[in-house]
Amino acid sequence: MKGLRFIVAMSLFCTCQAISRGLHPLILVPGNGGNQLEARLTSDYKPSSLLCNRWYPIVKDSEGWFRLWFDPSVLLPPFTKCFADRMMLYYDPDLDDFHNSPGVETRAPHFGSPQSLLYLDPNFIWKEITGYMASLVESLERVGYVTGETLFGAPYDFRYGLAAGGHPSRVGSKFLQDLKDLIEKASNSNGGKPVILVSHSLGGLFVLQLLNRNPLPWRKKFIKHFVALSAPWGGTVEEMLTFASGSTLGVPFVDPLDVRQEQRSSESNLWLMPNPKVFGRQKPLAITPNATYSANDITEFLDAIGFPQGVHPYTTRILPLLEQLNEPEVPVTCIIGTGVKTPETLVYGENGFDEQPDVIYGDGDGTVNMVSLLALESLWTDNKNQTLKVITVSDVSHTSILKNDAALDEIIGEISDINSLVSGRNFV
Repeated sequence: MKGLRFIVAMSLFCTCQAISRGLHPLILVPGNGGNQLEARLTSDYKPSSLLCNRWYPIVKDSEGWFRLWFDPSVLLPPFTKCFADRMMLYYDPDLDDFHNSPGVETRAPHFGSPQSLLYLDPNFIWKEITGYMASLVESLERVGYVTGETLFGAPYDFRYGLAAGGHPSRVGSKFLQDLKDLIEKASNSNGGKPVILVSHSLGGLFVLQLLNRNPLPWRKKFIKHFVALSAPWGGTVEEMLTFASGSTLGVPFVDPLDVRQEQRSSESNLWLMPNPKVFGRQKPLAITPNATYSANDITEFLDAIGFPQGVHPYTTRILPLLEQLNEPEVPVTCIIGTGVKTPETLVYGENGFDEQPDVIYGDGDGTVNMVSLLALESLWTDNKNQTLKVITVSDVSHTSILKNDAALDEIIGEISDINSLVSGRNFV
């Protein structure tokens, strides 16, 4: 049964036509792995095996593009390595930036639309299994949002991240510029109404960076409100597990070691390592027979797991970025799940990092630790110009926040409050 907030939200509007006229435009920004990703192979591509040759996959469009994420063939061991090879990023120390595997071009399709955020694989067999923002978009449509008019999406190549000032980040910086352009276009096409930004997970870090990299007058003009769902402001302990031992991300039949190297290569995964500013410099997050690692020991941890090539980009590009959780001075609402057991400490035995660790759990949303979900509450206490609201939803996980009825009630209720011109709960 829909909750009271959803009923109230529906009662605020009489008809879809009236709703569309009254709504602030809304842009959805997905999380890591939260939109389709397409690839095209060029003559520079060198397959790692016969199965990975340029003929695979057989189905491509007229220009050679095919869906790289999500591709169900990743479930089949012979093709898992092929998928991982094509998803790999490489850090070039001379350019001080990341790039694709040679011969692999990638793109995030349907920028400006939520289309590639609905289902990671829209084919009939996999559609429901790979649903991502479909339920959220349906809920927004029920209160009057219309795709292409008041509702937009900002997919991106989620493998790439951003870097601290003075370091290039070609792909991530282009996404921020594209998102800024989309915000201005959405506002201008809706009579100058400022935009509501709704992010999930990693998308929240990108949005916060976008806001803080643009001047306050621009933010005041174009941003009505920022709603962050399940944002990992301070990173996650689970990311350390991913780097050390690989993660299947819940995909069955996949050996985590087969995708570990690809996951280690992801620039955005480095960005999601535990932030010492949030987790503290003493709390043990990973324990081995010979050492204990806190959020302050990530460089030593990267060396210990056999990934020393990650140390330089982490210390020069990522670590200074972790300090940049500044107040954007536009209203922010964080909606988070709680009460789901979440990895808090990883305990490795004598067999090392190639085996999955014993896990000590704490509170969170199953992926992001509570201290990270709530980080802005402690970091933004002194700025009177910053409005911050936190809404918790019990027993809701990191991704189910996009589908769970109670969570959707809260999200739609909050967006309706933001849109209301008369509500006393309006932030501006």
